[in-house]
Amino acid sequence: MLVKYKADQYLHHKTNATASRQKLNPMKTQSWLISRRHVLRGLGSVIALPLLDCMRPLRAAEVLTPRRSVFIYIPNGVNTLDYQITTPGRDYTFSRSLKPLEKHRDVVTPISGLHHPGGLGHHHNCEKIWLTSGKLGPTDRNTISVDQRMAEVTSPHTRFHSLEISTRGESLAWTADGVRLPAMGRCSEIFAHLFEEPKSGTEAQRRALRRKGSVLDSNLEEVRTLEKKMGIEDKGRLDQYLTAVRETEIRTQRADAWLDIPRPAIAEADRKRADRDVPQTQAGEYFRTMYDLMVLAFQTDATRVATFCSGTEGQGLPIPELGISQSRHELSHHNGDLGHMEKLTQSDTFAVEQFSYFLTRLSETKDLDGRPLLDTTMALFGSGMSYGHSHGNANLPLVLAGGSSCGLKHGSHLDLNQGHFDGYQLDTPGQHYQLCSRPANSDAHMSNLLLTMAQKMGVETDRFGDSNRDLGLG
Repeated sequence: MLVKYKADQYLHHKTNATASRQKLNPMKTQSWLISRRHVLRGLGSVIALPLLDCMRPLRAAEVLTPRRSVFIYIPNGVNTLDYQITTPGRDYTFSRSLKPLEKHRDVVTPISGLHHPGGLGHHHNCEKIWLTSGKLGPTDRNTISVDQRMAEVTSPHTRFHSLEISTRGESLAWTADGVRLPAMGRCSEIFAHLFEEPKSGTEAQRRALRRKGSVLDSNLEEVRTLEKKMGIEDKGRLDQYLTAVRETEIRTQRADAWLDIPRPAIAEADRKRADRDVPQTQAGEYFRTMYDLMVLAFQTDATRVATFCSGTEGQGLPIPELGISQSRHELSHHNGDLGHMEKLTQSDTFAVEQFSYFLTRLSETKDLDGRPLLDTTMALFGSGMSYGHSHGNANLPLVLAGGSSCGLKHGSHLDLNQGHFDGYQLDTPGQHYQLCSRPANSDAHMSNLLLTMAQKMGVETDRFGDSNRDLGLG
C-alpha cells in the first residue's frame, strides 16, 4: 500500500497547496458568483454562457486575469557576429539581427551570458534540455521541462494541459519521468485539435478516455506488487514514474469533464487566418500561421502554456522566399564563407521578424479583461546553442518579452557577462569563440531564468533544475 499512499500523498499535497491559496481568493468567499464555464442543460443540449458580471469577483483583475507562457526555439544558435548586443542596460543598441524588435523595445529584454552547465561540451540535441536544465550524457535521463511545471498550475482552468508545436514532431516538452511529449506540425491539425469537436463524437471520445483510465488503474495495481521487491534507487525511479502516471490520470479525468463544455466559437476572420494548411516550404506564412494559432489558443483560454520548436540541431527550415535553400544546420557550419555567414544572419533576422509579428499580434489581441494578451503572456525566444560554427553553447541567445501583468519589467539588455570578461571582441575570432564556448560567468545558469518565469506563473518553488538564484526581472 506504500505506493498508493505516496501517490495519494502527492495529490493531497497539491490539493492542500491549492486550497491554501484559495483562502485568499475573494472568488471563494462571494457566494453569488457562478463559474464562467457554467452551462445550461436541457432537452439534451448544452449551451455555454457568455462572460457575465456575476462571473467576475470583486477583485476581477487579480483573480480572473490568467498568466501565460510560450517558448520559441530556433536551432543551431545564431551568427553571433551580427546578433550580439554589446552594451548593457537601458542605453543599448539593437544588433542587426535583433533590429526587427526595435518597435517592441519597451516590452522586450535581450539576455546575454546564460548557459546550461549540463549541456556544455555537447554539440547536438541542445533543444532537449533547453527547458529542462537536464544533462546530455548518453546515460542521463531528462527531467521535467519548465512549461510542464507551469501547466501543473494552469491546467485546472483550461481545456488543454499545454500545446506542443514542432516542425518535426519533436517537442520541447518533457514529463516528470523524462518522456518527451509529442508535437503537432500541421496548421489545420492544430486548429482542429483546439477548436473542433471530435469527428468520432463525444461519447466515443469519453469511452476512449475511460478505457485509458482503467489501464492506468491496472498499472498502479501492478506497481504496488513490484515495489515490495525493489531497492532504494528503484523505488526512487518508481516514485518518478508514479507521479507521471498520476498526472496522466488527472489529465484524463479533466479531459472527460471538458467533453460536456462546447468548444468556443471562432470568428470567420480568425478561422481564415488559422485554419489552413501551409507547407513548410512557405516558411514565412508557415511561421505566422503557427503564431496566429497560439494567439487564438490564448485568446480563447484553450491553454495557457505553449512551446514551438522550429527545428532540432540537425536541421532547421530553409527559407526559399529569401533565396536560402540550406537548412540552418548547413548555414551554421559556414567555415568562414562570407556568403554562408550572410545567409545565416538573414535566417536569424527572419526568425526574429516572425517573433516580432507574434508580439504584435499579442499586443493587438484583447484578453478577458480587455488588456492586451501581451501583458499577460511571457514569451521566451532563443536557442540552446550560441554559435553553431564553433558548436559553442555558452552565452545563449535569448529574448524575453511581454508579461507585464506577471511582474516583468523590460527596456534593458540584461548582460550577465558584465564584470566577468574583458568585453565583446566580435572582430577577434579566438576571443569570440571562447566566449561562446565557455561561460564568462559560471553562475549564470539558464535555469535561473526558467525558475523566475515559473515563479511568476504561480509555481510554488525556490528551485528549478540546477538553478542557484532567480533573476528577478521585476
